[in-house]
Parts: sequence; C-alpha cells; structure tokens
Amino acid sequence: MNKSRIAAIDVGNDALKANFGKLENELYIPNVIARDMEDRPVIGIEELDEKDPLDNIHIRVHSPALEENNAVYRVGNLATKSNNSTELDPGSSKSEEDQTIVMLIASLALDAVSNGELKTGRNDVIDANYTLGTGLPLREVKEGKDVGYRSQLLGSVHQVEFLVTPKYQGKKVNIKFDEVKVYPEGFAAYVNLIMDNDRNVINKELIDKQILIQDIGGLSTDIAVIRNRNVDDDKAQGFNLGVAESLEEIREEIRTKHGVELDSRRDVVDIITRKNDRHHIMVRGSRTNVHDITDRILLELAKKEYRYLRNVWAKNSQSEICYFVGGGSAVLKEYIKALNNKLDGFNIEFFEDENESIWMMANAYYKLISDFVAKSIKDTKDTKDTKEEKTAEKAK
Repeated sequence: MNKSRIAAIDVGNDALKANFGKLENELYIPNVIARDMEDRPVIGIEELDEKDPLDNIHIRVHSPALEENNAVYRVGNLATKSNNSTELDPGSSKSEEDQTIVMLIASLALDAVSNGELKTGRNDVIDANYTLGTGLPLREVKEGKDVGYRSQLLGSVHQVEFLVTPKYQGKKVNIKFDEVKVYPEGFAAYVNLIMDNDRNVINKELIDKQILIQDIGGLSTDIAVIRNRNVDDDKAQGFNLGVAESLEEIREEIRTKHGVELDSRRDVVDIITRKNDRHHIMVRGSRTNVHDITDRILLELAKKEYRYLRNVWAKNSQSEICYFVGGGSAVLKEYIKALNNKLDGFNIEFFEDENESIWMMANAYYKLISDFVAKSIKDTKDTKDTKEEKTAEKAK
C-alpha cells in the first residue's frame, strides 16, 4: 500500500490552489472546465510532449461522486480556449457541483503523475493515496453540506485518465483518500494568521482578540467572527455575493462597447490587477483604457461588501480588527479602503502581497491537515507505547 501523501486544496471560484507533500509541489489552475471529445485535434502533434501539461490538461474522469460520470474534459487554461467552457455560477453551492470534484481530482492526478516516488503499474496505472485538507464556505458548512461532500470523496476510488496531455498521455491515476478534512473557510483564514508551516504560533497578539475575517470569493462572501480562538457559529455569516457576477458584467460590457471577447473571468481579473497596463485592453491593435467600465462596476460591488462589514460589525461591536482575505479582496482592495476612509474608518487590514491573500486558504488547509497528521502519528505512537508497557508489566 502506498504511503498517504498530504494534499491541501482550495477549489476557489476563480482558480484552484493546492499544496502537496512537504510543500515540494504546488499547483495553480484556473477553475474552468469544458466537455470535450476523446481525440481532440492538436496542431503539431509530434511536439505535444514539449508543451506544458498545465496548459493542456485533457482528461477522462471516473468517480461515483460525479453526476456525469466517465466524461471527458478540458481543464484550466485549455478549457478557457473552448467555446463551451463553464465556470461556477453565482448562487451555486461549491459542495454540490461536479466542477468542484473534477478540479480537485484533476489536481491530485497531476501531482501523482509528477511524483517520482509513485511507480506506474500495469497498463500505465498509478495508485495514489492522499490525506486531504480542503474547505467550503461558512454558509455551506452551517447548512451541513460538508458531511455529504466529505463522504462522497472518502468512500470511493476516483480515476483520472490523461488523454491528449503532454508528458502524461495514456497514464491513469487511481486516487483513494485515507482521510478528508473539510474546514470552514473563515476559520482556515484565522489559522493561517496565527500559525506558521511548522505549526508554531505567530502573531500572538491576535490569539485572544475578537476579530472579523471577511473572505470575498468569486461566488460568496463569508464573514467569520473569531472569539476565544474559535469561529462563533451563531455570529458568522455567509452571503451569496462575490466578484464573479461583476466580472461577468465587465466582460459583457467590454464585448458590447469594444467588440473584444475575453476568454474567461480570469482575463478580467488580470486586466484589473496586473502591474503594468492595468485597466487597459487591446482593441484592433490599439491600447485602450477600460477604467470607466471597471471602476463603475467594482465600486458598486465594493459598496455592497462594505455594507456587509458595517452590519456585522454593528452586531459585534467589540471586534478589534477585520482582515480582508480571498481573491475578491485583492480585486476590491483600493475601493474598500477608499470607502472606509470616507465613511466609518473601521480598523481594517488587507494583505499588501496579493499572492498571499490568494493563497491564504490553500496555505491554511496545509497547516491544518499537517497538524492533524502529526497528532495522529503521535496518538498512534502513544497507544503503541502504552500497549508495550502493559505487556512488559504482565511479563513481570
């Protein structure tokens, strides 16, 4: 039996972020899939293996957890080039979407085929065992959807077959979970603030404070109220509002006004957040400013997010600070800061490193699942030592 490998996966609405093993492998894959045919045509097929597998993920997924089993998909960057690509819709539940499972299992298979310790068996099949840490929005956890999501993953063997994918074509990966931990996203963000990768406490001044964490994602916003080192389940709130709808609105307005078709919401995020030529696109070869479109739509969204903050803070008046996390926070940071300076002046904090905010959940799941594994090993050792001591006593 293969040794269980740690996987910490944040299936974000914009992109999947994942850490594996002892942090020797990480993956970032846009959360876009498209149904496809088994023999997709490739120009320059003889050069396929020189291409990047992450840009050409083409797989068949077999899993009892899926409604549409045994289907063929393009995943990530390759899917954005398809005219039938799908992203998660506003109002959907992450735990109930096939797309979430497809993305998660695809990332595990990609880790498995690149892991030199796992040997390919007969018929190019790799067997891979994982101990998984992942999460769901607070709203879904409060509704109990984490239980069904976890059992779907735990109780089955999930297979990914790589089709026309560079380097991995023809390989199959059988994935089994030895354990699955599903964490509420708000609590995970808190853990990331107070614990480093070696599970040492950092930011000790936060431990006994009452703090808020506003996690703005693609489809939802969670505001966790942390007191006594735990999420206050009664006070925590989840809202069916994220940046996805606004990104679609920007995408549509750019198409209508400038005749430019952007492949996905990921392209809109890039226009808004990139370092150079921010808020600009190319229109018939000319650099064109779209700041009027992005500004108006994002400011409206920021006002709604700020209203959530104001309402939750009013009901939790002894909160000392609110941390904004998640990919949506990186998009709305300047707008929310401006509103706060003009209006209430709450004590709020953003992560200046946008990458840190985007990777916060995946990093938190890694810390949590690593801590679980370390404690399990210790408990097993303690139990073994106790049994040996009792055996030694009887022998006397």
